[in-house]
Amino acid sequence: TIRVQSLGALAPIAFILIYAVAEIAFVPGSLLTLAAGVLFGLVWGTAFAMVGATLGAVAAFLVARYAIRRFVERWIQAAPRFQALDAALEREGRKLVFLMRLTPLIPFNALNYALGTTRVRFVDYLIGSVGMLPGALLYVYYGHVLGDVSRVASGASPPRGTAYYLLL
Repeated sequence: TIRVQSLGALAPIAFILIYAVAEIAFVPGSLLTLAAGVLFGLVWGTAFAMVGATLGAVAAFLVARYAIRRFVERWIQAAPRFQALDAALEREGRKLVFLMRLTPLIPFNALNYALGTTRVRFVDYLIGSVGMLPGALLYVYYGHVLGDVSRVASGASPPRGTAYYLLL
């Protein structure tokens, strides 16, 4: 976190790029989202985490769509349950992606690749991914609190601006 902060105005761009690449490499998004809260606070941390997560999710989706799908198609055709899921995602992709993004039971990184192997339309995948926002906001908030605790432990007082009191 200290290295990213030392980049000054480039820190958000570096963080977003690191986040996106880490998503592709299966680094848990929760750790990066916590770091966003520590580094950038609640509002900007949420924005930067969402951009990084979305870029990483899109990249993983596209890798799966164009590199893995053809290997999985035969397996999907042999399994009626997966055929039904694939058809449902093609028909109601936006809604289903949104709902899957809300649940913490499905690992985020695996879901990116798994959805790329289905017939869900890319635009539905992208729009449905807004379902990441509640989880991102929660983890960024936790990271922000951790940053405040760290500042208090070092003797500094955390900033108390308008955003702090509105959130409180």
